[in-house]
Amino acid sequence: MKTLNDYISEYIEYCEHRKRLDPKTLKAYRIDLMQYTDYCSDSSECFCKDIVDKFITSLHKSYKPKTVKRKIASLKAFFHHMEYKEILAENPFVKLDIRFREAKLLPKTIPFHSIQAFLSTLYTQKEQAASEYQQRCCIRDIAVVELLFATGMRISELCSLKPSDIDLESNNILIYGKGAKERVIQIGNQEVIAALKLYKETFVNDIDSCGYFFVNRLQHKLSDQSVRFMIKHYAELAGISQHITPHMFRHSFATLLLEQDVDIRYIQRMLGHSSISTTEIYTHVSSSKQKDILVHKHPRNQMDINKG
Repeated sequence: MKTLNDYISEYIEYCEHRKRLDPKTLKAYRIDLMQYTDYCSDSSECFCKDIVDKFITSLHKSYKPKTVKRKIASLKAFFHHMEYKEILAENPFVKLDIRFREAKLLPKTIPFHSIQAFLSTLYTQKEQAASEYQQRCCIRDIAVVELLFATGMRISELCSLKPSDIDLESNNILIYGKGAKERVIQIGNQEVIAALKLYKETFVNDIDSCGYFFVNRLQHKLSDQSVRFMIKHYAELAGISQHITPHMFRHSFATLLLEQDVDIRYIQRMLGHSSISTTEIYTHVSSSKQKDILVHKHPRNQMDINKG
């Protein structure tokens, strides 16, 4: 007789080979589902609605809403698959109220002047490099940051780029996003294009050896963590006190384009969001834009009041 762990292993295999989910998603599914098996003391009760309900309550006591939402989604997808395979007569999520209020946190962005200072520091470090090794690192780091800000791509998407994904003749970048969705972003800034060309010329042998566009000093694929460390390093050199992450360049990309009155549906496609509701979080008005609107556009400013 199969155990819950057996069913979970089969489901993960199905997600990997049939749904072709990426390794990070598979890892999250495995962690979430194994957590549920640890919670169930009696495997025969694991498919009961009451046990699922109590498990969800325990999640709310231990995790933030965003994490709870993900873990519930993992479990719900698993039970839906079990129902589809006719292993379960009834899905325990049927008539189970899993709705809860989730605080909407505004995305953290980098001020325009800080991005400018950050990039200036990168280029200054390249010019002042004391060795060929330091200069090579700066050339790569400039290409990474310029591309992050130019495209708004996720850090995982950037680190997964293959040489064939970057066409520096037409200046197009082919990005493989979540859910195996593809999108093409055009690079429109000549300094960004020049940074990418210089990086490619400098690291051509490393790229050929690695198979990925961005490489580390060991000629291996550049990791997300390496980029985080690199950004922290240059932020400190630039005297920026704000904690900056790679994802904040994505948030800034979207927010600054909105402030330039770019249609949100164009931004949605550039970010690779499947739903416009995901992109709408960027429609919050920045303090500088808000001040400009209220000072120059508020109808009260057009009123000539007779006070006599």
